[in-house]
Amino acid sequence: MKTMTSTAMDEAASGASGSPCHGLAEPEILFGSSRAMQRVREKLDLLSSTPIPVLITGESGTGKELVARLLHRQATVPGPFVKLNCPAIPGSLLESELFGFEKGAFTGAHLCKPGRIEQAEGGTLFLDEIGELELSLQGKLLQLLQDGHFMRLGGRTELRASTRMLFATNRDLDAEVAAGRLRSDLYYRINVVGIALPPLRHRREDIPRLARHFIDVYSRHFERKVPSLAPELVSLLQRYRWPGNVRELENMMKRYVVLGSAMELLPPLADCTASETDLGDNVSLKALTRRATRELERNIILQALAAHHWHRKRTAAALQISYRALLYKLKENGLHVDSGPVPIPSPEEDV
Repeated sequence: MKTMTSTAMDEAASGASGSPCHGLAEPEILFGSSRAMQRVREKLDLLSSTPIPVLITGESGTGKELVARLLHRQATVPGPFVKLNCPAIPGSLLESELFGFEKGAFTGAHLCKPGRIEQAEGGTLFLDEIGELELSLQGKLLQLLQDGHFMRLGGRTELRASTRMLFATNRDLDAEVAAGRLRSDLYYRINVVGIALPPLRHRREDIPRLARHFIDVYSRHFERKVPSLAPELVSLLQRYRWPGNVRELENMMKRYVVLGSAMELLPPLADCTASETDLGDNVSLKALTRRATRELERNIILQALAAHHWHRKRTAAALQISYRALLYKLKENGLHVDSGPVPIPSPEEDV
């Protein structure tokens, strides 16, 4: 039954990424000036000293785990924060990982092992993607929430849990209940208090601050210096729809720091097709984005040329594009170098 090694299971269940650096290692940075996130912060302050279950909902990448960690931190409890990613472990193994098991409970169980519930003693147990918990385990979790007792797999003695439980999901749990995939009694137990995190596209005013933070974090981590984002690029960031939310913004800023060129950010932003905007019904966001992208690209090229004393091959290397591509972009943007118009190289020209 239990063939996965404990180390591999721990990494999968905890969502370990292997990355030595996380741009939101400090949860407080998730909160900006938007009213939506200020309301979330106010609710967190109210819940920090109340050890009741909390259900955190929101799209992928909105920061649900960070909110859970902040709740744990504010509670100032002596125990640890323990995470279990429900869909990361097959159902046949998830029960033993959550509740633990006794020696001889199944083939290969040569020693007893405490589960995540016991590991979180005196602290917080965070069950991520609770909407994907198999029905066979939902009843046991419900009993734990009802009376605070559980048994290890293969055990005969009831153990008492002393841990706060937090839950998160990106699913519509009302729909899951209606479809019969989630027990209604479990849903009512875990949804004592709910915190709904808004998608990044609904808090666009927070994007510049988050982007600057990620650039600072990864500049220090990778020991690279990159220019501040141009105002035109910040404008594009605020117009983009961000389907991956804060996580996507973090990865984009990490890519900017690693590659050292804002040119790498333009293709995804140029394909922006956001359906909502504050710019008015008669304005095409896609047209505005493309226009701003061209202007930004032109400014980036001019800045790079000036920085390299108008040496085109050095400029191309700095922008991480080919020499030939730079010449095309110069002509496309109506830029002139030296005394005449920018020539288009022949196929034989060394690039």
